[in-house]
Amino acid sequence: MNDAHDRDRPEESSADAAAENARRLQQEQEAHDRARNGKKKAGAPAAPGPGHPEPSPPLPAQHLAKPGREADLAPPPRFEAKDYRGSGKLQGMCALVTGADSGIGRAVAVLFAREGADVAVLYLNEHEDAQETQRHVQAEGRRCLLLAGDVKDRGFCREAVEHVLAQFGRLDVLVNNAAFQLHAEKLEDLAPERWDETFKTNIYGYFHMAQAALPHLPRGGCIVNTGSVTGINGSGHLLDYASTKGAIHAFTLSLAKNLAPRGIRVNAVAPGPVWTPLNPADKPADEVAEFGKDTDLGRPAQPEEIAPAYVFLASPVCSSYLTGIVLPITGSVG
Repeated sequence: MNDAHDRDRPEESSADAAAENARRLQQEQEAHDRARNGKKKAGAPAAPGPGHPEPSPPLPAQHLAKPGREADLAPPPRFEAKDYRGSGKLQGMCALVTGADSGIGRAVAVLFAREGADVAVLYLNEHEDAQETQRHVQAEGRRCLLLAGDVKDRGFCREAVEHVLAQFGRLDVLVNNAAFQLHAEKLEDLAPERWDETFKTNIYGYFHMAQAALPHLPRGGCIVNTGSVTGINGSGHLLDYASTKGAIHAFTLSLAKNLAPRGIRVNAVAPGPVWTPLNPADKPADEVAEFGKDTDLGRPAQPEEIAPAYVFLASPVCSSYLTGIVLPITGSVG
């Protein structure tokens, strides 16, 4: 019996050593975790922008009154894309961009102008922001038409297209971008009136603008819609908004199939969190301060980082064989 017991001791000793080694490795990892978390709390730098650092959460806590003025947002969004060099990708074309007074729409209008397009800027009533967009489009040497109105109004959409044709004589690109967003904690908090406002702005508006523009788009023309990561992943607090964005994605794919025989391409961009007036005009100030921190890149995008995708999808020299895609730009893997 003693001999058998003695034979077990080396195994017990080996097991004890393995357990001790496991505890040592655990302690090393826990020390590493504490050091890493301490660095995060101290403010680890987020991924840089195009050639420069970008502000990362915590951002200034703020809340804007709807519809949200870019002039009131701090820090101001980057939209000029100063390192972006135009090369005539849209030379001689005309583009109509809805919601172009601020945010992604403004950045798109500026880059379209830099690529050689005249731009019609549709917006609700943020006149100061729209005039700033116009100033930057004209600084690129292109013409800019401002049109204030509501994309929920089918008559306004038709009139807007008529104004564009009268001013520029053509229409090559439609960018549907205008949006309404407001959070709600529970389904019961969503009144039918709110649901209607979101759908009539975000998906009916796209439908009205596409119908108004379509008779005037040439073969080789295109439509670019603004979707959202919420239309891909859903959002527990943006039930109506996320639902419209999912509808926009389906609308994009379906319209692409419908218009392909006419030589008109239809695509969409699905951004993640972007530093524009949309979210500060919705979320409480403390949530705005943490906006974008959960992305893999650790911050929200700037509008100038999203706008080149619209140039790519609008330009026939870049994407003439591309239709019916929803391009995610989310700052996260997958």
